[in-house]
Amino acid sequence: MTLDEILQSLFPHGCQLDGHDGILYGQATRTTGDAVQIIGVTNGVAPGVDEAARLSRYLLDVLERGQREPIVVLVDSSSQRMSKRDELLGLNEYLAHLAKCLIYADACGHPTIGLLYGTTAAGAFLATALATRTLVALPGAHPEVMDLPSIARVTKLPIETLEQKAQTNPIFAPGLDNLARTGAVHQIWDPQIPLAPQLESALAAQAAHGGDVRDQLGLQRKGRLKAAHIRASVYRLAADAG
Repeated sequence: MTLDEILQSLFPHGCQLDGHDGILYGQATRTTGDAVQIIGVTNGVAPGVDEAARLSRYLLDVLERGQREPIVVLVDSSSQRMSKRDELLGLNEYLAHLAKCLIYADACGHPTIGLLYGTTAAGAFLATALATRTLVALPGAHPEVMDLPSIARVTKLPIETLEQKAQTNPIFAPGLDNLARTGAVHQIWDPQIPLAPQLESALAAQAAHGGDVRDQLGLQRKGRLKAAHIRASVYRLAADAG
C-alpha cells in the first residue's frame, strides 16, 4: 500500500497533515469522531537531528494541550542519517529525545500506535516505531535493529555463525516475522480490509492490557523466552525490598 492509500484506509473521514522531505505531522479524525495525532518518517528518509527535533517539538505541543488523543506513528525510513554534521551535533541525543517524547506521551495517557509499512533500521527504528506502546505492521514491511553484517562487525562472530543462529533464534534475525516472534511487533494487519477498524481494535486492546505486553508476546510466540520471567523476578524482588 502507498502512504496515501494507508491514510485513506486508516482515516476515511480525512486528515490534515503538514511537513516535507519525508517528515509529516498533523491530525486526523477517527471513525468514532474523535481526534488522533499523527507523526511519521516516510519515503525511506534517514532522520537526522533536524527531523528528530521537528517531530519532538510537535509531540511536546500535543502534550502541552493535554487532550490525551491517540498518537499514530507512521514509519518507512532508512537508518538514521549518519552524516558528520549530525554526529557532531549529537544525533544520538536527538533520537533519544524523540523516543522519550513518545514514551512520555504514553505515560501521560496518550495511546501510542506505531504502523510500520516500509523499511526501518537501527536508531531510526528505535526512536520511532519501537518507542510506541503498540507496534503493528503491514505485510512486506522490513524492520531490522541491526543487519547481520553489522552484528558480525560488533560481535566479531563470523557471518556464517550468525546466519546459522538466525535460522533458529529470531533475536539474531532481521525481518518482520522475526520481530513479530520476539513480541516487538504486536500484529500484522490485513491490507485487504479497511485499516480503520484494525486501528480501533489495537487501541481497545492497548486500553484493556494497560501495561507493556511485549515480553509476554515473545514468550507465547517462543521468540523471546526469558524476558517475561526476568521482568516478573525484578518486580517480585522490588516488592519484597519495599
